[in-house]
Amino acid sequence: MSSEYDQIEVPDEGSKVTYEDGELVVPDDPIIPIIHGDGIGTDVGPAAQSVLNAAAEATGREINWMRVYAGETARERYDENLPDDTVDALREFRVSIKGPLTTPVGAGFRSLNVALRKKLDLYANVRPTYHLDGVPSPVKDPSEMDMVNFRENTEDVYAGIEFDAGTDEVAQVREFVEEEMGFDATIHDGPVGIGIKPITEFGTKRLVRQAIEYALENDRDSVTLVHKGNIMKFTEGAFRDWGYELAAEEFPERTVTEDELWDEHDGEAPPGVVVVKDRIADNMLQQILTRTDQYDVLAMPNLNGDYLSDAAGAQIGGLGIAPGANIGDGRVLAEPVHGSAPKYAGQDKVNPSAMILSGRIMLERLGWDDAADLVRDAVEAQISAKRVTYDIERQVEGGEKLATSEFAAEIVERIEERA
Repeated sequence: MSSEYDQIEVPDEGSKVTYEDGELVVPDDPIIPIIHGDGIGTDVGPAAQSVLNAAAEATGREINWMRVYAGETARERYDENLPDDTVDALREFRVSIKGPLTTPVGAGFRSLNVALRKKLDLYANVRPTYHLDGVPSPVKDPSEMDMVNFRENTEDVYAGIEFDAGTDEVAQVREFVEEEMGFDATIHDGPVGIGIKPITEFGTKRLVRQAIEYALENDRDSVTLVHKGNIMKFTEGAFRDWGYELAAEEFPERTVTEDELWDEHDGEAPPGVVVVKDRIADNMLQQILTRTDQYDVLAMPNLNGDYLSDAAGAQIGGLGIAPGANIGDGRVLAEPVHGSAPKYAGQDKVNPSAMILSGRIMLERLGWDDAADLVRDAVEAQISAKRVTYDIERQVEGGEKLATSEFAAEIVERIEERA
């Protein structure tokens, strides 16, 4: 392997994942970069590796791990939080996985996670939300929750275009808004912070394209555009309109709107056709509780996606078990959605399920559905057996508490038994 990096080693064995004609080309022995992460990443990272190794080997493949660094471990090696080595490796090898990262105060990044998404143009945050049997949930029937959230990753108020109160920059923006644009009675007197909310046709359509393609490939019935366009007509309203445009332009034979569904098909979509609909964001927060089984795939601007993904995750047992991944054109960075919980670091006690199941998304994106199914089935069987980490053990009657490493080791055994 010809790649050279300052302080990370490329495995001697293994092959690169490549990208040709809009598709990942995946060898049976890919090199996969991994960032263990900060805090509990030291525990959940190795645990996830062991489970993903077992699933790959059980299906006749091999993962060649390439350890790369961000956050605290990067500061120790590089004296910076996000070295070029790491970004270059994730870019070159295309498919990777990371644990939780903590952005230190004053470190120069609003968020290391956001910085990685922007540098690699990972524009879709994908969060499958499904219940595993045996996981305690606050809702009566958590099995009804089976959604996949596509959250736009690069725009909206997360774009980072903000101006601090009291600065010359915010004064310039305020002057322009009030004097040039005529909003002279909108902003209250006194100090003000101002942010800009960009929603573009380009960013919207590539996200909605990903969501519709996923729905078609995975036999999902609907894609719902979640927005606040009734108030923010030219940003989130545009997101809705551009989403419908994309469906009509690129999938005219494979999608219908709700109106077309009833006007032309008597409420029954033809086989292989996805219904594209939209919902107001605050109403959608209600409907994921009251009409959970009516939704399959959600496509949302950045802020709505943040709220809706976490709200959906609560119904299946919380963020400690919720997987995620960031997707771009020809690139995947899987990651759990929980934080780094530094007070538990190195104690071998936390639940690694979220990172393991994020690895399951990675396996699916590699095209290794058989390995991905092994991971899900083994994790669910382990939890159903009530041999679990402390967070679940304390909530279930008759549970047996295991360390992080013990929990992962027993999942590996279940995979090997099923192979």
